[in-house]
Amino acid sequence: MERPVHSLNTLFAQLGQPSDEASIAQFIESHRPLPDDVLLHEAAFWTPSQAAFLREAILDDADWAEVADELNADLRARH
Repeated sequence: MERPVHSLNTLFAQLGQPSDEASIAQFIESHRPLPDDVLLHEAAFWTPSQAAFLREAILDDADWAEVADELNADLRARH
């Protein structure tokens, strides 16, 4: 199995967010659970450019799609 091209750290950096492990964990914790009826890119906490990037990454099944799916799952997890 191939390793993903990008990690959550690089995705957060691409989105202009702090990309260290602690900042990513804090972001996910503060924004979850994402409601089931809200698509990842439709979440209110994204800027328009961040939302567009995530939408295109998933729709185009780009190199970013796998890590965007990982973020989506993390944001939907209930703890």
